[in-house]
Amino acid sequence: MKRILITAELPGEGFRNIVSGGKFEFKVLSNEERLSIKKAVTDFRPHGMVTLLSDTVNSELIDSGPELEAVSNYAAGYNNIDILHCREKGIAVTNTPDVLTDATADIAMMLILMASRRASESERFTRAGLFKGWKPDLFLGKSLSGKTLGILGLGRIGVATAFRAKAFGMDIIYWSDRKAPENIENSTNARFCGFDELIKSSDVISLHLPYVPALHHLIGKKELSEMKKDAVIVNTARGQLIDEDALADALTEKRVFAAGFDVYEREPLINEKLYGLENAVLLPHIGSATEETRAEMAVMALSDCMAVLNGKKPLNRVN
Repeated sequence: MKRILITAELPGEGFRNIVSGGKFEFKVLSNEERLSIKKAVTDFRPHGMVTLLSDTVNSELIDSGPELEAVSNYAAGYNNIDILHCREKGIAVTNTPDVLTDATADIAMMLILMASRRASESERFTRAGLFKGWKPDLFLGKSLSGKTLGILGLGRIGVATAFRAKAFGMDIIYWSDRKAPENIENSTNARFCGFDELIKSSDVISLHLPYVPALHHLIGKKELSEMKKDAVIVNTARGQLIDEDALADALTEKRVFAAGFDVYEREPLINEKLYGLENAVLLPHIGSATEETRAEMAVMALSDCMAVLNGKKPLNRVN
């Protein structure tokens, strides 16, 4: 019987049914065992692994599992996995795209709203018992209708965010590695533009790009200095796309209006400067965190891992 190592307990009835199904030998790591995934791999000798985005699946870990045939990442991204080393060893790598598109786009739009309308700041104010009645200038924020949303990366989540922003009456421009199909542009009213134009013209910037080394600190000091002084920037993609320290300084100096974060450059560490900033909305990487989405992700990851081990083609192979 082939063995599958799962680095954490996953949510959903579908996950529990698969693990108890008896077709494979499963091992789900406890929180204590997660502290040394390499030891678990060495001891269990899995044929397949289901990993989290927070697991570093480097060459050392991969080599500790000589019987590995598949690594299924419980995430849409997979920059935590040494894809090249897996390819060299003939190990299939899969991810969980599509299923988390709407959930993540919801969070992107929520961050845009929270940052633009100072929602976190005003909620803390109210909880502290400071609200003494309506005032004309109490927590004035930025309207979205008629403003320009610049989307960096018009993939699945970028498109879903564009549809949501369109409903708020926003004008949409985007920059991506290639122009979107005409039907997508027409249905979202999105216009392709250059990177520099997007940075300088957008009232709100939302990041939806995968992380690759060439995009490290895509948004840095230079780009922040070229943004509108009252711009809002939100990131639900990957933390390393933004120079977090430079953005914290820009927020402190009010060179941008506000920012919303669901991901961080050195996650789970967060730049200390951000904690004291009222114009920074900080979420704990909950882009896909709905019961339905996380349950579907678990079934998708396990199903693709089992498909590889059964000699079948997985639905979401990335290498």
